[in-house]
Amino acid sequence: MRRRAFLRAGTGALAVAALPPLSGRAMGADVVEYHIASAPLRYAPAPGVDFAAFAYNGTIPGPLLRVTHGQRVRIRYVSRVDVPTSIHWHGMILPNGMDGVAGVTQPPVLAGGEFLYEFAPSPPGTRWYHDHAFELAMPRGLFGMFVVDDPRETPADREFAIVFHDVPDWKSLQLALRGVSATPLTEPAMPAAMEMEDAMPSMSERKMGDEVAYLAHCINGDCYPNGRKLPVKVGDRVRLRLLNASPTQTRYVRLAAHALEVTHADGNPLARPLVVDVLRIGSGERYDAFFEVTRPGAFLLHAISADPLSAQQAVLLYTEGMENAPPQRGSDGLDGARIFSYAAAGGVAANPPMLEPRGPAYHFVLGGGGWGNDRWTIDGKAWPDTPKLYAAPGDLVTVRFTNTSDMDHPMHLHGHIFKLIEAGGTRLARPLVKDVSLVPANGGTTTWRFTADSPPGRWLLHCHNDVHMVDGMMTELVYRVPC
Repeated sequence: MRRRAFLRAGTGALAVAALPPLSGRAMGADVVEYHIASAPLRYAPAPGVDFAAFAYNGTIPGPLLRVTHGQRVRIRYVSRVDVPTSIHWHGMILPNGMDGVAGVTQPPVLAGGEFLYEFAPSPPGTRWYHDHAFELAMPRGLFGMFVVDDPRETPADREFAIVFHDVPDWKSLQLALRGVSATPLTEPAMPAAMEMEDAMPSMSERKMGDEVAYLAHCINGDCYPNGRKLPVKVGDRVRLRLLNASPTQTRYVRLAAHALEVTHADGNPLARPLVVDVLRIGSGERYDAFFEVTRPGAFLLHAISADPLSAQQAVLLYTEGMENAPPQRGSDGLDGARIFSYAAAGGVAANPPMLEPRGPAYHFVLGGGGWGNDRWTIDGKAWPDTPKLYAAPGDLVTVRFTNTSDMDHPMHLHGHIFKLIEAGGTRLARPLVKDVSLVPANGGTTTWRFTADSPPGRWLLHCHNDVHMVDGMMTELVYRVPC
């Protein structure tokens, strides 16, 4: 008889922070089962903030999901929120019907409904999950980390999941959107039956495409100095699994008195680790970084930003007896710092050959935005009229982006892992294996290559800035299957 591990996702708000090793029973099981329910939550992570959020299993972020590579998961999702939802398993290669995009790969899950997801999580690494029904439920709290352990890796002495996320000001989020949502974009604290004309601002009121204000910036559900403190010991080698779940913002992250050895990008190993002082993380990106605790103390892991609320986005790591010591904080300046970039991680190719495609090749121009323009486009068109990608199974596909807008775009491909071979005009000596990459503003470029070897179906390609995606910067990869 097949063994199963019935692992119910925990309800402790900070259970996501610490990553204890899996039990022997769970590691030896064939199938790991989870039950996830979404429901409304009054969310108050900082003084003066009272937000009508949504949460998975009563926590923001949602519960940490963890399996060993090679296991299958069976996840029963139940919705108790008043907008359509679905769950996308970000960074996973899985059957198309399990990808979790409402209206594309599955019907939306309505209030009181449920959906059963079943697949073998792959590849190993730091993945995540979030709503994907285009109803702004992800910015309201429907997201969480999903770790697929690689049994070949040597465990760290300590391991922490660190999720950066934000609480949006609902009115400013409305002002940024053009209202393509299928249901009214109502103020969360107001009745869901509010009419569209009352909820949506007029065109003349709208501003730049992703000008979103935030009420709070959080790590693992809390704002500093609240939240769980993370214990370490002198001599520990510590692994941080870092996720930027912000709807719109890139994060720059620093650990006081320590450098970070970056080993994985979007869960995938780098060809060579890169030591940095500051780690840049775009929306939807993940990075694994290690450091060694060399002396006693209390150290802040924190975001760097000009936003006066950025001091909230920090978490304290401390050695024994130092939990109440004045914490060290790294500089909020970037001058002289070693900052993570794709070129630094991948290296510059010497005498790079021409990027001649050997299969289908696409060049997309990303545009839109600007004052008074609430459309974000691919080749001048907004979803669903954007040009599609087509590939046959086994094709080697090349995709080049040129960004003519004044905002960076973190572009994400569903159901595939690509090699980032060029960034900002630099051909990378060691392509980065990723599923999200930032395309810099004002003429910036990136180029991907990937093999069309996932199960056939419709796979989205979109900007992971939620405003840009909902306002049109989205297309899809469609497989041409021989008759």
